[in-house]
Amino acid sequence: MKRTQLYLDDDLWQALHAKAALDGTSISELVRVAARDRYLGNLEKRREAMMGIVGLWKDRTDLEDTETMVRRLRAYTRMERLGLK
Repeated sequence: MKRTQLYLDDDLWQALHAKAALDGTSISELVRVAARDRYLGNLEKRREAMMGIVGLWKDRTDLEDTETMVRRLRAYTRMERLGLK
């Protein structure tokens, strides 16, 4: 864990102080929880969202097979596009 220093407006500090006293926790913990929720989000929800896209296109018939597509994308065609080949 890293230590940091924050400057809070009086009204924000008072609100955090009251909430911390009500919850029986510290202002630091409230700030950590808020920052985690805001910038990391709910890990389980993120995991569910990522797993929801696994295999999303597995039944598509309008796409070429993966190997063909990769070989086509990797084909070196710069000389042809420049008219030098």
